Amino acid sequence: MEIRPVRYDHPDAVTLDALVQQEYVRRYGDGDMTPLDPEMFTPPHGTYLIAYEGARPLATGGWRRQEDLAEGYAVGDAEIKRMFVVPEARGRGLARQILAALEADARAAGRTRMVLETGTEQPEALALYASSGYALVNKFGLYRTYDESRCMAKSLVADA
Repeated sequence: MEIRPVRYDHPDAVTLDALVQQEYVRRYGDGDMTPLDPEMFTPPHGTYLIAYEGARPLATGGWRRQEDLAEGYAVGDAEIKRMFVVPEARGRGLARQILAALEADARAAGRTRMVLETGTEQPEALALYASSGYALVNKFGLYRTYDESRCMAKSLVADA
């Protein structure tokens, strides 16, 4: 297993993004409407990772700098986007590995808090994040007014 940074518009990223959108449609009835641009995931503003087994992409996730106070973010936030593992590779710890790599990268880029938005129809994601030290916080972002939305955060700064 190898985790590699790629551009968000890399062909493998596009393929995995289409699969995660299908997953959102299956679970929520619609895809994620969050506008994303490849430049959002370009260092030092973010990064986008894919876990490969040989040449086969199995899992993905990215973070982007997000500090829009009007949408409920805070200065220093790094927002996780597009965490996804193909169904046949689930249960192997790939999401946890991607998450740890994203946290380390965001911390190295000077980000102080990792935030994410998921939903009630993704109990696996809620469990992963809770077991990784994330806690529910006030809602932020595009889906902050949706009942199904759950926003979580984790400090990237060691306690003094």
